[in-house]
Amino acid sequence: MTSVGTYTTEDGIGIVEINSPPVNALGVNVRRALNEGFSKFAQDDSVKAIVLICGGRTFFAGADISEFGKAPEGPGLHEVFDIIENGSKPVVAAIHGTALGGGYELALICHYRIAVPSAKVGLPEVNLGLLPGAGGTQRLPRIVGAEAALDLMTTGRPVPAKKAVELGMVDALAEEGKLREDAIAFARRILAEGRPLLRVRDRDDKVAEARGKPEIFAAFRKANARAFRGFKAPENIIKAIEAAVELPFDKGMERERELFGELVTSTESAAQRYVFFAEREAAKIPDVPKDTPILPVKKVGVIGAGTMGGGITMNFLNAGIPVTLVEARQEALDRGLSVIRRNYENTARKGRMTMEQVEQRMALITPSLKLEDLADVDLVIEAVFESMPIKKEVFGKLDTIVKQGAILATNTSFLDIDEIAASTSRPEWVVGMHFFSPANVMRLLEVVRGAKTRTDVIATAMELGRKIGKVSVLARVCDGFIANRLMKPRGVASQILVLQGPTPQEIDQASYNYGFAMGPFAMSDLVGLDVIGRDSTERTLTGDLVKLGRLGQKQGGGFYDYDENRKATPSPVAAQVIADFAAHKGINSHGSLPEDEIVARLLYPVVNEGAKILEEGIAIRASDIDMAAILGYNWPVYTGGPMFWADTVGLKKIVEGLKAMGHEPAKLLVKLAEEGKTFTRG
Repeated sequence: MTSVGTYTTEDGIGIVEINSPPVNALGVNVRRALNEGFSKFAQDDSVKAIVLICGGRTFFAGADISEFGKAPEGPGLHEVFDIIENGSKPVVAAIHGTALGGGYELALICHYRIAVPSAKVGLPEVNLGLLPGAGGTQRLPRIVGAEAALDLMTTGRPVPAKKAVELGMVDALAEEGKLREDAIAFARRILAEGRPLLRVRDRDDKVAEARGKPEIFAAFRKANARAFRGFKAPENIIKAIEAAVELPFDKGMERERELFGELVTSTESAAQRYVFFAEREAAKIPDVPKDTPILPVKKVGVIGAGTMGGGITMNFLNAGIPVTLVEARQEALDRGLSVIRRNYENTARKGRMTMEQVEQRMALITPSLKLEDLADVDLVIEAVFESMPIKKEVFGKLDTIVKQGAILATNTSFLDIDEIAASTSRPEWVVGMHFFSPANVMRLLEVVRGAKTRTDVIATAMELGRKIGKVSVLARVCDGFIANRLMKPRGVASQILVLQGPTPQEIDQASYNYGFAMGPFAMSDLVGLDVIGRDSTERTLTGDLVKLGRLGQKQGGGFYDYDENRKATPSPVAAQVIADFAAHKGINSHGSLPEDEIVARLLYPVVNEGAKILEEGIAIRASDIDMAAILGYNWPVYTGGPMFWADTVGLKKIVEGLKAMGHEPAKLLVKLAEEGKTFTRG
């Protein structure tokens, strides 16, 4: 017995049990315990078969990522795997919780796998910019076939136990709560039936089906080209599975190691691993201790049944929390309810929920035309028009209606929460909960703390975000908070840049090639130019287009011309409007620019704004800014976000670039550059 391993026998069946909280990660202590247990039973002639099982809440959840980049300590994972796989006694992996990544690769090393129905298995390394590096790319195709393996590994999707049995990833289901007994019985049955000791590595029939058929891989690449754009890991996974099909096992393993090595040293993988940790780090707030009490939120009020209010409502319905939805007019309320129902029915049509579930969620809504019906809610979220006088009026009324001890939240995207809070007698109960549109889809929730917001209110808002499937990022009060303030300079830069020579399509193409789903001008046309420019009081480029009736896609033209299928082509009319506006501003066109120069002009100002956000204490850490950009504005994950990307480019280069563009670099940015430091890398 070691500190994490227990070794017992039951009538000829050896049981290796590992219990290393919280998730039995395959760190050095676990590897040593496995090594000891299997070595012990290999030498015990009374043991005829071995069951590998875990204590705690899960089977081995995967590699210990904290060991990446550190000097390895023995025994290595491959040494442990060799002892298990090449032993002379059948080994049964008994799976509960999750067997993911290295955990499932370990299960594949065992000769058989049994799981409880609630378990999930899979190889999600692609989400960290990696591929399964302990034989997973070579073994999984041998039990599920090349095509299924391609799908499973490039999506990283966890597979429920029942489906895993159908695919062959698991051999048998145990009864829930009886994994140990059923795994031992399964091992006895194997012995009684005299089943051969067949290693996964020796299976060939499934991979043979794809051998000599490169068209399988070509078709898969083509079908997923858009989804895989910019990521290195999916392509290396495909290459590794090709090796599993075409090469002998040991040669395939060599190829896997080579492809893994390419990824682990890549910027893209480093960025994805950074994002993985950044998402978890966002929940930590220095002056809000982990043991801060979370206030009970059993009933929520939402004011406003428009696009935002409806989306916000759906988040709570999905989590089983009842919502009182308030609107000023019956027709607006009816419209909002019908949109929510339609969204759910569309999901049901796609098979992602049942009609019974649609009705269950709709039944959680109490529609109302009276603020007074919010008297007993634990949290109210205001999602009315973005106007300070209107919001202050709403909060003044809520102050007299809503019970004491309830949280008063605003969904404002820009306005001063302290000013809103001052319209109540309880500013300490006021917090910002800024959802991004569409609120039922976008994962970012900016929790904005006012000057007087209580720590338990902050803790509750952060935790509630997690409960409804969001990543909560804390911000302090400023115009635009983190994400909107951060990205505003990109919009400004694009409007200036297009007057200097590069066309909308050149700017958009550079943005797309960097990794954004679309560039700033295509995005403007999609949203609607009348929406973007409606608050401006002076002449603008967007305003000039709107005056010509060019509102974007919805009117067949904006910065681009659109056909009946909304396919974009360069617009001579927009080009003339741009030239006229440049002349009005006295700006001479310098013609096209190289793509990297366009990217620098668009994104260096974003980095500069991020530095100011950090310097002012609006965000706690650079990684929070990156999470806000990735989750709020779809900044490409494989760049790590603007602050991680800035470190990749080099802060000195960014400071020099900003100065050359006529920007004043933020003090923090200059300081870090001068000291040779970074935002995100220690």
